[in-house]
Amino acid sequence: MRTRFQQGLDDLRTRLLRMSGLAEQAVDRACQAYVDRDLSRCHMVLEGESQINAIEREIDELAFDLLALQQPMAVDLRFILAVTKINADLERVGDQAVNIAERVMDMVELPKVDLPVDIPRMAAAVSAMVRRSLESFIEGKAELAQAVLEMDNVVDRMRDEAFIMLVKVMNERPEVTRQALDALLVARNLERVADHATNIAEDVIFWVRGADVRHNVPQEAPAQPSVTDTH
Repeated sequence: MRTRFQQGLDDLRTRLLRMSGLAEQAVDRACQAYVDRDLSRCHMVLEGESQINAIEREIDELAFDLLALQQPMAVDLRFILAVTKINADLERVGDQAVNIAERVMDMVELPKVDLPVDIPRMAAAVSAMVRRSLESFIEGKAELAQAVLEMDNVVDRMRDEAFIMLVKVMNERPEVTRQALDALLVARNLERVADHATNIAEDVIFWVRGADVRHNVPQEAPAQPSVTDTH
């Protein structure tokens, strides 16, 4: 029974890694679509949403089966709970990528204008957060997850700067309001992706250390994840 349980944990981890790859790919495609005004990448993001949703359901079902199979040890229980929460955040990352793609599809229909906002720079910062949060899960390292938490403020500042500059553009150049609004919504969705990356990092810290770091809750002494969780 225990061997079967360990195999189930391995399967759960493998499926979450697949889910993470698809979600990260969706964000990258959506951001590149913005830079290149590329409708084909937008369609790839939209078409990939159903696959992300399907894997989300598979992961949840497997996690519930594992919880019913036997009573997990504390670290395994934390792992399963963390996976279910990370799974939900990854699905929402996919949703944000779809939102960005839809805004790009709207922008492509409009005349191209120069806007005082560096969306590619913000996208790069957000992608780095997603990538590092997933690396922290793969490697079971809370210190990598902690670095993601510290990056969130940078993205928040970028979002605030984008809002100020784009609202100013809409006031001064009403004829480009629609393009500026699309860019503002792209920035807002990127900031939400960063929030999900932060959630993932917090869940990794919970799994590895057994510490709840949401809302600045004090961390407990570090504890290493089980061998099952890290191979």
